[in-house]
Amino acid sequence: MRQTTTKPATILWVSAHPEPLSLNGGLRRDAIAHLRESGYTVLESDLYAMDWDPVLRAPDGGHSPEETAPMFRVSADTRNAYLANAQPPEVAREQEKIRRADAVVVQFPLWWYGMPAILKGWFDRVFVNGFAFGIDSVSRRRLRFEQGPFVGKRALVVTTLGDRPRSIGPRGKSGELRELLFGLLHGTFAYTGMSVLPPWALPSADRLSDYEQARDGLRERLDRLFIDEPIPYRPQFTGDYTEEWELAPHVDPGESGLRVHVDREADA
Repeated sequence: MRQTTTKPATILWVSAHPEPLSLNGGLRRDAIAHLRESGYTVLESDLYAMDWDPVLRAPDGGHSPEETAPMFRVSADTRNAYLANAQPPEVAREQEKIRRADAVVVQFPLWWYGMPAILKGWFDRVFVNGFAFGIDSVSRRRLRFEQGPFVGKRALVVTTLGDRPRSIGPRGKSGELRELLFGLLHGTFAYTGMSVLPPWALPSADRLSDYEQARDGLRERLDRLFIDEPIPYRPQFTGDYTEEWELAPHVDPGESGLRVHVDREADA
């Protein structure tokens, strides 16, 4: 099953695991092969294989390594470097992959309830002001959420974790998965305008006894990459939030927590 478009869809697969022979490595190879066999164009960013430097430094803002002044203003300088085509070439290459992609799949093992450092650093260096968010220089419109630059692209997280299945459920000790990944799903993907799909997770990964079942489950999920409904995160600029970016009093009155940022009627 695949998307019906006038051109083959392009998918960017970003992966972060140091061992190619690991469970994550096998799932990555099999999933990408499946997508290509299904007719998709797949771009790859295997961060460990690329020896990706995750540390945001002054050269990302157009400064030379020897430069001691002026002060490195992270947001402003990286924006200026992006607009002036003065970014490090490895950053520009990753941004071009995102431009080409109709969907972005980000795959990683859940370490300490978050992304591996190398993947966090990929976002820090690539999703800079002017490219992934900011303010339109002509209209002065804020480029975020439903007005974000990546509206029309889809995002899927593929993750493995050691927790047992119920521990990442609504009453699980580790927290409900979408809330556990809220910073990535809502604060990065939805923030930049992407349609965010519910994550695919493989719990008890270190005790896996049936690789083929896990592989086939991921393949089936990828077959619905352009079909499944995204998480209905609330838009920012159409009345659900105040000017202070707080949920308006008339929306889910008396409720709080991360779940209020999802339209639960649509989610049902």
